[in-house]
Amino acid sequence: MLRLIDAYVSRLRATVSTVTMGHPRPRRVMSPTPDVEISRDQFVWGFGPSMTPVVTVVQGTVLRLETNDCFHGQVTSEAVTADVLDTERVNAATGPIAVEGAEPGDTLLVELLEVNPGPRGAAMIIPGWGQLVDQVKSPQTRIFRVEDGTIHMNDRVSFPTRPMVGVIGVATESDYLASFHAGTHGGNLDNSLHGPGATVMLPVKQSGAMLAIGDMHASMGDGEVSGTGVEIDGDVLIRVGLLKATQTRFPVTQLADSWVTHGVTDGDLDEAIRLACEEAARLLVDNWSFTLEDAFIFLSVACDVGIAQACHPCPGSVIARVRVPALAACPTPFRGLAS
Repeated sequence: MLRLIDAYVSRLRATVSTVTMGHPRPRRVMSPTPDVEISRDQFVWGFGPSMTPVVTVVQGTVLRLETNDCFHGQVTSEAVTADVLDTERVNAATGPIAVEGAEPGDTLLVELLEVNPGPRGAAMIIPGWGQLVDQVKSPQTRIFRVEDGTIHMNDRVSFPTRPMVGVIGVATESDYLASFHAGTHGGNLDNSLHGPGATVMLPVKQSGAMLAIGDMHASMGDGEVSGTGVEIDGDVLIRVGLLKATQTRFPVTQLADSWVTHGVTDGDLDEAIRLACEEAARLLVDNWSFTLEDAFIFLSVACDVGIAQACHPCPGSVIARVRVPALAACPTPFRGLAS
């Protein structure tokens, strides 16, 4: 176990950070060869307490997963709009993947080594969704061309890719949740920071964890205010590991220069922010010997509250995050990772 943690920390420290549009994006010199490959036709539509794995792997396994776009190939042109979609075929997640030794109370570590979008994506205005929906014509669809790290929206507008995965989760403790939703198991976290170089740490609720990943975006703005990013298929290279007998309520993410907590609600942004702050404070107190008062002040003076998902109105989740700098006093969310 200590060898696994040491190797993880060494890889994290070896990561070189770059910045694109204000978002740190770690860059690796070379990615490892995958031990296992899973095609995009092996997927689930949600997460529940009883899931059947498509493969079982050990800690340290590197996997390449093909992922479907969130519309599951239904959007073939700009004439295909939200009102004609089969909404039962949304947000497929490739998997599930069982990890040997993962048990309730553990944390599953998922290193996102590569996130590679395909050549063509789509975004939409969906009737009844989003902050500006009462001011625009809907439904609408836009097709994007993705080439050489650049997204082309039209003849005038192009911008760099910021590839990330929207859905990353494990089996739930009890209830079934469609992959459209987020929760303590992860799911549709829609965090734009979940790109190459991030390690997403998921609280294990069932034996094997049962990891599934999908909903890739070539780019997604924080908040995803129209309800879609540049929705696209592609492939993801990951490495899985375990931290035994330790976990948080919601997933937490390690970046090269910081770590990030999450708070999820059905629609209350203030409550989502409170939950993310509470999670960060608890980690600082339990792992790094902060008093609760010092943690509260530190969150206010050195940490950043942000929004991952806040499309409103929308039937989906509202997700807030708190970004904590990786200082010598608190380099990771869990002390065990810094051993």
